[in-house]
Amino acid sequence: MITPRDFFEIVPKNLNMEIRSELYSTNEFTFAVAVILSAQATDKKVNEVTPALFRVAPTPQKMLELGIDGLKEHIKVISFFNNKAKNIIALAERLKDIPTDKDNFVFPKKYHNRDELIKLPGIGQKTANVITNVLWNAPNIGVDTHVFRLSHRYGWVTDSANTPEKVEAELLKKIPKKYHAITNHVMVLFGRYTCTALRPKCATCPLAKICDYHNK
Repeated sequence: MITPRDFFEIVPKNLNMEIRSELYSTNEFTFAVAVILSAQATDKKVNEVTPALFRVAPTPQKMLELGIDGLKEHIKVISFFNNKAKNIIALAERLKDIPTDKDNFVFPKKYHNRDELIKLPGIGQKTANVITNVLWNAPNIGVDTHVFRLSHRYGWVTDSANTPEKVEAELLKKIPKKYHAITNHVMVLFGRYTCTALRPKCATCPLAKICDYHNK
């Protein structure tokens, strides 16, 4: 049986993980935009469009200058791009008066709080969790498809934890606090490349000897 302590002690060390988000960004604003774009889309697909987008619109002010039609042209291959474009433009409108040092946008301290961040357009709890965790090392867990799957696969959460919010609540109780800041990164990378949904790479998995799922 894989315990959270076993998982977070063994996986990063054995797989030489670089514990960071794989989303491309150039500053805190562009990272928030990338996270919004990644909802129901792969990081790989998002990273195909964001370098060109962020060259022309790296700040809220420049995103507004690009406009919603220009933004849609950049992100039209991303799922739900119309709605995402509306949210990103609305977000830029809310943040446009925050001063930037050239193109280096930094969120004011008040937004380092998840409850404040959620008040911004396009940012729900999962998005806020990822942003606060990646940018400011907050102990929040963004529950995406990989985190959701592994949490149930390893028996860390109950069957009734059928929403990202319920999974996060149970994980915060189950996983020791010292691992909270890296939980999302490690579980996402492990679920993406090793403990995959259909054909998990059990033969090369460092957890295979203690994994009930592997033994089945």
